Amino acid sequence: MAEMIDLVQQKILDKEGIRNLAATWIAAGKQIVFTNGCFDLLHYGHLHYLAEARDLGHKLIIGINSESSVKRLKGPTRPINDEATRFHLLASLFFVDAVVPFEEDTPYELIAAIKPQILVKGGDWKPEQIVGSDIVLAAGGKVLSLPFIDGYSTTHIEQTILDRHQR
Repeated sequence: MAEMIDLVQQKILDKEGIRNLAATWIAAGKQIVFTNGCFDLLHYGHLHYLAEARDLGHKLIIGINSESSVKRLKGPTRPINDEATRFHLLASLFFVDAVVPFEEDTPYELIAAIKPQILVKGGDWKPEQIVGSDIVLAAGGKVLSLPFIDGYSTTHIEQTILDRHQR
């Protein structure tokens, strides 16, 4: 089991580590897909979205908001899962090639460092609203908004738990 945990942990990189790895992948002709989010409670909607994102290229990199960033974006009750849990759950998915935490509220600097050819977000984002779209489009890449699967969201799960607890 320790060997598997080591393989998962190797996918969790810092900004410098991912910059170097992405440059190696690009030099080898690999298309990099980048997405980002909080991924607080991993659910089927996340899995479907991430698998669909990975199908768009050769390598999938996920920028994941740090705990402090999630609190600023989602409020004082979030994240529900700690950083180690969120990072390791995503890195354990076989179709995820790298997970990179970021402290800022947006992954703009991370996108500039990685220079992915494909940038994706979920269906609630129009391509022109996606942070980093200017970087990717200027380099000739694609920016896509992938559809959500109805009924799956962390907010929905959180509300279901609260509703059941109040009964």
